[in-house]
Amino acid sequence: MATPSSKLPALAATVPGRRKPLSRRALLGLLFPVALLLAVEVGVRAGRLPANLLPAPSEVTRTIVWLAQHGLAAHLLASAARVAAGSMIGAALAILFGALVGLDCRAEALFDPSFQALRAIPSLAWVPLLLLWLGIDEAPKIVMIAIGAFFPVYMGVSSGIRGADRKLVEVARLYRLSGSALAWRVLLPSALPSILTGLRNGFSLAWMFMVAAELIAASRGLGYLLSDGRETGRADIVLAAIGLLALLGKASDSLMQRLERRLLAWRDTSVEDR
Repeated sequence: MATPSSKLPALAATVPGRRKPLSRRALLGLLFPVALLLAVEVGVRAGRLPANLLPAPSEVTRTIVWLAQHGLAAHLLASAARVAAGSMIGAALAILFGALVGLDCRAEALFDPSFQALRAIPSLAWVPLLLLWLGIDEAPKIVMIAIGAFFPVYMGVSSGIRGADRKLVEVARLYRLSGSALAWRVLLPSALPSILTGLRNGFSLAWMFMVAAELIAASRGLGYLLSDGRETGRADIVLAAIGLLALLGKASDSLMQRLERRLLAWRDTSVEDR
């Protein structure tokens, strides 16, 4: 007669949320974009899609190879450096203010209404003001990226700390933990999932704000390539820049996702990470 414990492996294997092995998940993730690219390639070659407006993926690939031979690395490094600098500045400020707002009701009343109002301002609305204040050098681009990264991280930190389990806080107070010990040993681990989600969203938004900044005033970067392709009527350059942006954004998000899995390995969830 089978014991309840002997059925656990079989039950675990049928959990609906159980993830596929990494290799199979990677293949599934590639299925849709590869199918879409093949459909576009066939459509352009068959004359169903206008090649001047939507070049074939093979043509876009040739354009990327040509760009790689004519200074593409400088554009990639310029954009990546701006995103890295702006994201770190924005995330650091967001963690500081998010923790302050999450821990102190008076700080929430003081800062949160203003931050929520500023969060609703579109990215392009910041461009003319930053150009007037900071000129056309690197400073306005980095500040704009920092603005984009700030708000998702701020929301993740503040909401994560405010959403900490009250029972855990009460137990910590029964053990007479100091304020710093309470924040470090209880509130931070409890808020860590929200913080890491905010960081992932912040890095994604940083790439979007980077493009907005480089479209206006830049001589290097992927945003500059987008603007140059538009002005010269080169749809292949525009699509090449968009594809590179997608790859860089996915790469940075994958790094954050790997960090998230490592830092949150202690969680007991119904979905198994592999």
